[in-house]
Amino acid sequence: MRFCSFFIVVLCGWLGLMPLSYARTVYPYAASLCQEEGYSCVRVKRNQSWGSLFSDHYDRSIVMRINRMNINLWPGMVIAVPNHLSTANIIDFSPFPLSMQSSEKVVVVDPNVQAWAAYDHGQLLRWGPISAGSDYCRDIHAPCRTHEGVFRIFSLGNSDCYSKRFPLPDGGAPMPYCMFFNNGQALHGEARGLPGYNDSHGCVRMYVDDAEWLRYEFAEGPTAQNHYRGTKVVVRSYGYDIPVQDDFDQRPFDEGSEI
Repeated sequence: MRFCSFFIVVLCGWLGLMPLSYARTVYPYAASLCQEEGYSCVRVKRNQSWGSLFSDHYDRSIVMRINRMNINLWPGMVIAVPNHLSTANIIDFSPFPLSMQSSEKVVVVDPNVQAWAAYDHGQLLRWGPISAGSDYCRDIHAPCRTHEGVFRIFSLGNSDCYSKRFPLPDGGAPMPYCMFFNNGQALHGEARGLPGYNDSHGCVRMYVDDAEWLRYEFAEGPTAQNHYRGTKVVVRSYGYDIPVQDDFDQRPFDEGSEI
């Protein structure tokens, strides 16, 4: 799987479709899990789907979350499946600790493990997969990662939230249950599904049901009750530097536009 993915990316780079250094971001998360103890690799066959492979909804939800994707499967795709799925719990596969030191609500975003977590006064309530900003976006000719740092949610949207910039030039991409935390960067649902790698223009894409829960059951915007300090959002490091490529256009990204 790693070799096939790499070959496709190298071919695209050679044809000028994407920089070769972009290859690091397109490996599906499952490729790394397949190398770990406790998981088995399953190659999808023709006419197989998430539903046909995992008839139990809870089991299916676990496998989707640990693979960081909920897009449709296709023949030849490789997914990682835990060896003890029948006795597993979603929380068992959290890449975050069950508790942390905090005296308030915190949303942790980790692009390196492609996951988010919600903590209430230090206790993990829920976690899920994400697709954060990509190393490089060809339409803007620049890196477009989600910015690392500590932020506060300052604006909350509903199911009708949409991007005013993307796709270029007029925008219109759905961003259901958007929660803006850093200029134009927001947490939001992704109705098309998550692909298993970081692929956004800087926003943090989530499962739609996760975004809805976070928006209405957890996140707070600035109010008098919280002294105008919205819910804290901590974005961790990608864990590696943006690859340098001669044909990268390093123009700074306009953070003031919704993404």
